Amino acid sequence: MGLKSILVILVVLFSLLQYRLWFGTGGLLRLWQINQSVAAQKLENSKLQERNLALEAEVIDLKRGLGAVEERARSELGMIKEGETFVQVVPPSKAVK
Repeated sequence: MGLKSILVILVVLFSLLQYRLWFGTGGLLRLWQINQSVAAQKLENSKLQERNLALEAEVIDLKRGLGAVEERARSELGMIKEGETFVQVVPPSKAVK
């Protein structure tokens, strides 16, 4: 066995090890994909946490008093109190020539 054949065997082994390092089951490419997935999930979790805090604050408002319930009924359902007069201002339309 000559020096040339030993060198070829070492190059082939090195190439196989490099392939496994980059593209194998636990390789660097898979690690990068997992890191990207974790970063995306953390962003989604952060958005959901903010939404949950807003909903929690709204629940507390609704439990504490009727002001929040009344405000919601007015804005979302268009309700008015008894004895109030509803006034709707309609912007003037442009005259048709």
